[in-house]
Amino acid sequence: MATDFFTDVPEPVALAGDDAGEGLGYSVYHPDRMVAGRRMEEHLRIAVCYWHSFNWAGNDVFGDGTFDRPWLGDVGDPIAAAESKQDAAFEFFSKLGTPYYCFHDVDMAPPGATLAETEKNLLHMVDRAAAKQAETGVGLLWGTANVFSHPRFAAGAATNPNPEMFAYAAAQVRNALRATHELGGENYVLWGGREGYETLLNTDMRRENDQLARFLHLVAEYKRSIGFSGTLLLEPKPQEPTKHQYDYDSATVRGFLDRYDLLDEYRVNIEVNHATLAGHSFHHEVAYALDNGIFGSVDANRGDPQNGWDTDQFPNSVEELSLAMYEIVRRGGFTTGGFNFDTKLRRQSLSRTDLFHGHIGGIDTLAQALLVAERLIEDGTLEHARQQRYAGWDRGLGQLIGAEGATLDSIAEEVTRSGLDPRPVSGGQELLENHVNRAIWSVT
Repeated sequence: MATDFFTDVPEPVALAGDDAGEGLGYSVYHPDRMVAGRRMEEHLRIAVCYWHSFNWAGNDVFGDGTFDRPWLGDVGDPIAAAESKQDAAFEFFSKLGTPYYCFHDVDMAPPGATLAETEKNLLHMVDRAAAKQAETGVGLLWGTANVFSHPRFAAGAATNPNPEMFAYAAAQVRNALRATHELGGENYVLWGGREGYETLLNTDMRRENDQLARFLHLVAEYKRSIGFSGTLLLEPKPQEPTKHQYDYDSATVRGFLDRYDLLDEYRVNIEVNHATLAGHSFHHEVAYALDNGIFGSVDANRGDPQNGWDTDQFPNSVEELSLAMYEIVRRGGFTTGGFNFDTKLRRQSLSRTDLFHGHIGGIDTLAQALLVAERLIEDGTLEHARQQRYAGWDRGLGQLIGAEGATLDSIAEEVTRSGLDPRPVSGGQELLENHVNRAIWSVT
């Protein structure tokens, strides 16, 4: 099998401002460009996902794979195939010039006939990944375990009605978390794709939520026992593949964490397409998570408004990303998180080079959104409008309402005494929307 998989892209992708010649180049992204006091790379902390980019052949429920992916061919040796896939992945990371990647355990290593054999395969591939990381300088943003694809997890992993499935998932997560720690990962993600229900006719929701909480406590305890200093992340999604998923959105996750005394242990990994499937904007989910102290990381992608499912397309809307980016940057930015490209090509994008085009466009979109966020922060118009809107709470009646000892009676008496007859004040929404648009149009 070939060892150079992206020969049509012989050189690293040229950075914005550099001469790309006949090769590929970014239009906006440059890791060393200073934005709001930091290098652009430090703000965005971009990662490429292993699963959609290297472990998917372009198949769907209606058809076989369409992509040119020689590392997924039948080579008769699963370990040799996994090694080729890893070679392709790190070649891509290096040429794209991104600092991080993310993986599921079964993306990187083939399953064995037993759990012990599966663990052995993962250890081998982790050792090899560590060498690749040292060679290329690419780090691990986060790892995770796939405890949703195998038929044993059809009824969930932590929420499965059978304790045997819970135990198997616990062993798999232990191995993946340990692998993440050994690779210097900065986070570990748990996505509960099957942690929900298909019908309530045979479901005990209280029991299943209790089981999920027990599982998450076990993970947090294991994290501490091995000295993993990274962040544990839960990824909200309302449904798909289940009819209803228990970690529906960021607000639901926070309520769950509070109920089960897990608020100090977990943060959220917010996916753009999952936010819109939950009926929210990406901006809403990010703002809520930041306001409530659970913001961790982002899966950057987009959905198709004509479809009601998770399409995982490459982000291409500066408008959609700018306000979420504004919230992130004005609150201090990421700590251990970043923007992971949980994205996949369309099935008709057959060429290996299309992987570059998709990522380059998405990264430039993030970079442009970052520049817009910087403009909005420096201008201060949005923050000033927000402060002015609530300024009444810092004086007079607002202070009286919040004072210790205030009652409904005392507030009502003050209304009567002062002859209060309040009039509504304009929120100026259209003015602010126009201001955001002007920022988007003006930033170069």
